[in-house]
Amino acid sequence: MTTFPLQPALVLIDLDGTLIDSVPDLTFCVDAMMACLKRPPAGEALVRTWVGNGVETLVARALTGTLHDTPDPLEYAQAYPIFLEFYAEHTCQRSRLYPGVREGLDWLVANGYRLGCVTNKAARFTEPLLAHFQLCDYFQLVISGDTVAEKKPSPLPLLHAAQFFNVNPAQSLMVGDSISDVKAARAAGFAIICMSYGYNHGNDINATTPDAVIDSMIQLSQLLVASC
Repeated sequence: MTTFPLQPALVLIDLDGTLIDSVPDLTFCVDAMMACLKRPPAGEALVRTWVGNGVETLVARALTGTLHDTPDPLEYAQAYPIFLEFYAEHTCQRSRLYPGVREGLDWLVANGYRLGCVTNKAARFTEPLLAHFQLCDYFQLVISGDTVAEKKPSPLPLLHAAQFFNVNPAQSLMVGDSISDVKAARAAGFAIICMSYGYNHGNDINATTPDAVIDSMIQLSQLLVASC
């Protein structure tokens, strides 16, 4: 396991697939949407391979059954509002905090790290989810998918956070679970640690060559230098 010899001045953390397993709620809403469209349910196994790029993309993937195809515009225009209505009511009912997350966050705060949350999820869903799991107080900044002009894998959200904290990107760390997090971190000049349990479209995150892969956020205490 790689050790980061310097204490990062800033740690940004992804939400879905890193802090919270939101797939159960997303699956419920996708399948409810599909039922309204008189189409068969997708099921959790497939939805797990589709999440990570925002709900707009999730709906497109549900309609096409693929990662990259474009759905029929008329069907998408019908489906997307249906999904939003369901997800507004079912953001937190089935989702769960991953084991070790709270302990990892507590260690980071106790050791003086400045924390931000950077997600592709829209603010209208991000904020209730963080509040439901009592995570808001850990983060001095939350950047949602609609906070700045571009989402991950664009580096823009990470660079926005670095500017907000007045921190050099080279002294910053991203903690995520997907290739989007890796691409964003590399483009922004951040170090990147990935969780082994995340989504990443069903692919092994090790293949994206992050700086480290860990099984629990508790392991951050083994990688990072404590401030004291």
